[in-house]
Amino acid sequence: MSAGLSHQQQVESCVAFLDKRLPFRPETIIQLGTGLGSFADRIKTELVIPYAELPHFPRSTVESHHGNLILGRINDHPIAVLQGRFHYYEGYSAKEVAFPVRVLSLLGAKRLIVTNAAGGLNPLFAAGTIMVLRDHLNFLGDTPLRGPNVDNWGPRFPDLSVPYHPSLIKYTLDCAKECGLNLVVSGTYVCIPGPSLETPAETRWLRHSGADAVGMSSIPETLVAIHAGLDVLGLSVIANVNDPDNFQPILLEDVITTATAATPQLEQLIWAVVSRISDSTRQPSLPV
Repeated sequence: MSAGLSHQQQVESCVAFLDKRLPFRPETIIQLGTGLGSFADRIKTELVIPYAELPHFPRSTVESHHGNLILGRINDHPIAVLQGRFHYYEGYSAKEVAFPVRVLSLLGAKRLIVTNAAGGLNPLFAAGTIMVLRDHLNFLGDTPLRGPNVDNWGPRFPDLSVPYHPSLIKYTLDCAKECGLNLVVSGTYVCIPGPSLETPAETRWLRHSGADAVGMSSIPETLVAIHAGLDVLGLSVIANVNDPDNFQPILLEDVITTATAATPQLEQLIWAVVSRISDSTRQPSLPV
């Protein structure tokens, strides 16, 4: 991020830069997580901009995350794909992590589909399961809404009584049935700082806290989206499930392998959901 400019100035500079270059205003943002970057290969692409060319964008330091903003369409529905994300553990603040969502929200986006690879805490889950988020726990220790509020961007105290939009959840679960995807469930996601993975005691505590899956991302983006008035859908690929009483080593390579193997099912699901949105009335906010 650039020194000497406030966060608001950095955001507005990037918005102005993109406003002159975008072929259209995207209605839906799709944030791709670990091992899920190949989704971008399926869409009808109209513009690709590397993050390095975008003013004040952070740089992803994680090898499995591409760094591109992609403008394209699914079933003629205009989308922006964030191919690769930033993490708190990379040294960024939550505000910096959510920078791309803030910029795209000011360019007219109406909803966010945020994806990630997560560790399973619910013993009923299996590796490769897709979890639709109904709620979350923010144990990151930071929030992108900390600091002065820009009233034109959203309210000082945004309501999180329904963080993930009920109609998008219903669309997703209905689409999973129609697509014959059996390993699709719903649950609560918890975000931790990382980059160290959980100990057996932490795994047990997080599960007792009410979480079904744990990861190191997605919440900053979700909070900014809600603050900006966007509807949010969260999707986690369960990369592994660990029993704290019979704990097994967790290797990042295995997480990436499982997430990558589940990508075709996740792609199919997102495609079906966005197509259903495209066929709907396209009101600014989906009816509850």
